[in-house]
Amino acid sequence: MKLSEICIERPVFATVLSLLIVLFGVIGITRLPNRELPDVDPPVVSVTTIYPGAAPEVVETSVTEPLEDQLIGIEGIKHLTSVSREQVSLITVEFELSRDVDVAANDVRDRVARVRRDLPDDAEDPIVAKQDADARPIIWMALYGGRDQIELTRIAENQVQDRLSKLPGVATVFLAGERRMSMRIWIDNERITAYGLTVADVAAALRRENVDIPSGRIEGEDREFTVRTLGELKTAEDFEQLIVTDVEGEPVRLRDIANVVVGPESERKLTRYNNTPAIGMGVVKLARANT
Repeated sequence: MKLSEICIERPVFATVLSLLIVLFGVIGITRLPNRELPDVDPPVVSVTTIYPGAAPEVVETSVTEPLEDQLIGIEGIKHLTSVSREQVSLITVEFELSRDVDVAANDVRDRVARVRRDLPDDAEDPIVAKQDADARPIIWMALYGGRDQIELTRIAENQVQDRLSKLPGVATVFLAGERRMSMRIWIDNERITAYGLTVADVAAALRRENVDIPSGRIEGEDREFTVRTLGELKTAEDFEQLIVTDVEGEPVRLRDIANVVVGPESERKLTRYNNTPAIGMGVVKLARANT
């Protein structure tokens, strides 16, 4: 007997069956995960090598090129790209989809082991890693406006990043092109030499004076106070007043041998949006989260 005949002879059964189909459909819509891209581990393997103190040109000729010559012969390579920058060589090997990513990673490790003896002795051992599809950002955002990048970084870290990280399905949010505030001390060689000082003397004075020291506590019958010696320098004026040493009974302050300005920790990286300086924010989702 066919299903259509059963439904005609038993209308109640047909009605219940229809309701069950609708119910399962509603459950599927609300609970089944959906993704913009399939959950597939890409056959991509990266090789990262650190060469301390080396310029980009040296990294390319001494590290990147020998590795490329060995890796290019691996079966199933679709694309091989490399980036050589100061102290770092990064090679990305993309294989055909038919290649098993674990087998491909083992092939890369074997080739890297062969060429290791040809790399500079000061270079660290290359790190071979598989790229995780869920570790890449699913969306990039840019924060920009009429403020400098130090202020934009502060806003991104203290306000935007925390709120985005708390959204359902978000694993982490990382920043690109961020610039954090620091005190930049530009030492005048002539003046520091005239006082018979060295850069090491200035560094020692900064470590000695720029510190908060716990000083115990004061106890009373019904109260207790924690005492802390506030010695941390916060402003450029505080740094300028720092005493580096004494010369013939006269204090030599940092302002006497250097210029102190507020600036970013590093100016090596910069993010732009529509040719405007900005702070990039990459959102990485959880492994099982929807896109």
